[in-house]
Formats: sequence, C-alpha cells, structure tokens
Amino acid sequence: MATERLSSIITHLNPLKSGLSALTTKNPDDIVVTLAIRTPLAKGGKGGFKDTVLEAIVVKLMKEVNKRSNLDPALVEDICLGNVSDAKAAYYCRAASLAAGFPVTTSASSCNRFCSSGLKAIQDIANQISNGSIDIGLAIGAESMTTGGDRLERPFDPEVLTTQDAKDCMLPMGATSENVGRDFNISREMQDRYATESYRKAEVAQKAGWFDDEIAPIQTQIKDPKTGEMHTVTLTKDEGPRYGTTYEGLSKIRPAFKEYGDKSTGGNSSQVTDGAAAVLLMKRSRAQELGQPILAKFCGATVAGLPPRIMGIGPSVAIPKLLKKFNVTLDDIDIVEINEAFASMAVYCQQTLNIPAEKLNPRGGAIALGHPLGCTGARQVVTGLSEARRTKKKVLLTSMCIGTGQGMAGLFVNEQL
Repeated sequence: MATERLSSIITHLNPLKSGLSALTTKNPDDIVVTLAIRTPLAKGGKGGFKDTVLEAIVVKLMKEVNKRSNLDPALVEDICLGNVSDAKAAYYCRAASLAAGFPVTTSASSCNRFCSSGLKAIQDIANQISNGSIDIGLAIGAESMTTGGDRLERPFDPEVLTTQDAKDCMLPMGATSENVGRDFNISREMQDRYATESYRKAEVAQKAGWFDDEIAPIQTQIKDPKTGEMHTVTLTKDEGPRYGTTYEGLSKIRPAFKEYGDKSTGGNSSQVTDGAAAVLLMKRSRAQELGQPILAKFCGATVAGLPPRIMGIGPSVAIPKLLKKFNVTLDDIDIVEINEAFASMAVYCQQTLNIPAEKLNPRGGAIALGHPLGCTGARQVVTGLSEARRTKKKVLLTSMCIGTGQGMAGLFVNEQL
C-alpha cells in the first residue's frame, strides 16, 4: 500500500506525457467499478415490466446488487438514482434501498440529466468518493416508460419563450431528429440501414449469450390482458431485438413524426422501454482492502451544450471535449457506446467523429435494445464493460445526447484482462 501511495504521489508530481498511459496507470485513489449489472430491458406498455412500477424495478435490482457484491450493505454510504420522468424518484430510491436491505444509515437521492441520467448518477457518486465525502456508493439508472415519459405538461412562461433556443427546448424529440436529418442530409435510407445494423448486432449478441453476464434475471408479476389475472414470470433477456430485421422491411415503415418530416420511424428510432442498471463504485485502495473485484477504472465524464433544435447530435460535441481533457484520441478508444435515440443522430455522430463501425455499439444500441430514458447512461456502461471483458478490449467511451440540447460522455478502462 505504501508503494502504491508513493507511486500515486510521483504520478501527480510528474504527469505522464501520454494520455493513454495516464488513463491506464493504477493508483490507490482511482475510482473503480466493482459491480455492473442490469435488468433485462422490457417493452414499455406491453412487456415484462408493464405491471411493475419504478420502485419495484429498482428494489429488485438493488437486491441483486447486495446478493452479487458480497459486500456489507452498511458500507454503502449513498445511492443515486438517475431517472427522467418521475419527480418522486428520490422517494422511491430511498424506500427501495431500505426494502432491499440497505440500512437507514445509507442515504439516497435522485438526479435528472435526461437521457444521460444514469451516467450522471455514476459521475455524482464518483465525485463524492473522490472528494472524500463518502467511501462507497451505488449509482443506478432506471425508468418505467410504461408509466411515465418526458413530455412537458404545459408551455413555458412567456418570459422564457422570448428566446428561440429556449422555445426549442419544447420541441418533441422526434422533431429534433427530423431537424438533424434535414439539416445534415441524413437520408431515410442511411437511417434505415444504420437501424438494420443495430438489430443485426443485437441479434448476434443475444443468440451468442453475450448479454448473460450483465443481466440479472428478475422475477416479477405480469397481468394477463384477457383474464386480468396476475402471473409470476422471470425476465432473463431483452425484449427489443427483432430477429431477421432487414433494410427492406424497415424501409416500408411509415414516418412517425409526419408533422415535422418523413425520415424518422418506429423502426429507426429508439424503443419505449422499462429497465434499470446499477454500478457500484469505490476507491481502488478500498476495493483491495475489502477484496472486491475491480472491473474497471472510471476516468471521468463531461458535458457540452449545443442548439436544442438538434439535440440528438450531443455526442459529437461531448466526445471531443472529453478526449481533449484526457489527451487521447478516438484511436485510443476500443469501444464506443453512443445512445441511439434516433438513427439520424447516430449516423451524424458516427460520420462526424469518424467512428469505425466495429467500435460503435458492438452489441447494438437503443434502436434494437430499447431506451429506458434514465437507465441508458448506466446501461451503456454495464454493456460496454461486459463487451470489453469478452473481447479483452481496454478503453470504453460512452456518450449520450440529452434533451434540451446537451451531450455527455464518460471514459472507463477495463481491468479484467
């Protein structure tokens, strides 16, 4: 331990010139991931979680965290739940944590940065650990889109609406997707071909069992729509992948947002989904002391803004900002997980950043898997780290577009090599 501490001090006094070397250097104060799991992703309104409310999804995943971490729950000092559509998420998180076996001494809160809320929760917990506020924390992203959504319930106050960019924050997400397609010449064909590849990747991954180590089977109740009877089911896999999806099939689907354009459809946009993901964090020194497995190092995250009317291309501004902060390039990144809110923005980001297809969402993304709003930022980390372990890849970058015109990106280094 003394040797590691000395190494850490020397590293701070003599920063490494190579950004990649700095990322992969191990220090006692590194913030590390010791557990990363998620629920299956279920179709909103008709899937396995349609009769399971948000706090029930969260408590089931929290119980799995306690069971799989082999860690005294009393050591977890804070839990942060990333969620978009429920203003009472903080209540649910606190109550669920107590029901899951965490003691009253474990605090809980919620955060909302739209689609990146799960990553925001990871960043918030990591920052608390880094500044010494807590030793161990749990970050969760969860959403029940069956019971909620992100639509505004009323217009903004007239004083706010005096600025066009502020007005654009009210645009439906589908409208912003059509803006991206129109402004940057992302054709319907390009979007459908991208979506086809997302489905293909997800089908390959699911059939090969690549998701199995990241998914915790969840037992829940589901109501029979014909009889009204409740039945116990165990959810074990994502419901979104549609086997055999073809470009020809997707090209026949009608536009979903005709009022705004004709390129975005139910086939090339993210699915409405319920689900949750969890990431357990602590310092490297604490993990070693407790005998916890170190899955990855959390290097950091950042946010960036852009015009709300084209909010979907947020990763195209957040990723370069993050890479610059850590003095690395995309050539140093092995896996890139970008939220496929819409194929329009995914195509734009891939082209603008010049991301090789084999690096981008190797198991498919939200188009094929689904997009539980507050969950996805954490789900991408869970999926990306699982893929990194399988393929023995080193550096994972995750990034989300954020409603109202923002982007967020995070950087992780796989240590399970």
